[in-house]
Amino acid sequence: MDTKQLIPSRSALAHLRLVFSFFLFPVFLFALSQTPAFHIGEAFLIFFIWHFLAFPASNGYNSYFDKDEKSIALLEKPPEVDLSLYYFSLLLEIAAFVLSFLISWWFAFAVLIYGVISKMYSHPSIRLKKYPLISFLVVFFFQGVFFYWSTYFALVNISPFTGWRSHDIIAGAICSCLIGASYPLTQIYQYEEDSKRGDHTLSLLLGYKGSFIFSGALFVIGLILTFFYWKSSGTLTNFYLFLICISPIFTFFTWWFCKTMQNTRHASFKNAMRMVFISSVCMVIYFGFLVWMR
Repeated sequence: MDTKQLIPSRSALAHLRLVFSFFLFPVFLFALSQTPAFHIGEAFLIFFIWHFLAFPASNGYNSYFDKDEKSIALLEKPPEVDLSLYYFSLLLEIAAFVLSFLISWWFAFAVLIYGVISKMYSHPSIRLKKYPLISFLVVFFFQGVFFYWSTYFALVNISPFTGWRSHDIIAGAICSCLIGASYPLTQIYQYEEDSKRGDHTLSLLLGYKGSFIFSGALFVIGLILTFFYWKSSGTLTNFYLFLICISPIFTFFTWWFCKTMQNTRHASFKNAMRMVFISSVCMVIYFGFLVWMR
């Protein structure tokens, strides 16, 4: 291996899709808002490990093996991948794993598990991505409940092996539902590319109408869980605030669904990214407010 290949090219940096971390930022903020007390230095390190190392490494690794020629998340015209993307994504993952030991050994183990699963998701020898239900469950669990739990327990500096509260389980389930609801909508414009590559995605399985119905149903489940979560803690005001914050999401989702049912050309990259961006901004505002009010 040429050491120059460890230096990322402009193409490699683009495929890391650092902005993608913003879409998962609400989960981190939710965990932070539910932490009774935390050390600000450790909180920043946990944030840095996930959002600037582990997630970009996963994005880069996935892009290297996908070799997409058409639009992918955040890249309308993805540049051609090169070997520096592969090696640099591995370097980022190693850095994430090593730095995680500054938090705890089990947090490092969680980061390692996430990295291994992301490789199984993308690598052609296994490629979980080509199985619609398995690929959905991987994203549903690891970018939702797994990410929330590993972050929360790292913030409170308590081992996850010491015991669980029902509150923690519901919070993780909320994250999975919110992440899972957006999953098929991020695939809805990639039917041609995914079919050519042999990836039978969940959105392909469900179709255009089914993808919207599935996403809407999962979001409603997340909404119900959110109600019970705040009701059990005696802070229903937080639920009412949640309803206000998701109103732009509901409005755009309804508009996009109606437009796509009229003409499937509206199931486009731009509309998918608008949906994800609106959802992320609304959730960041909501959970960010909870952090500020804690």
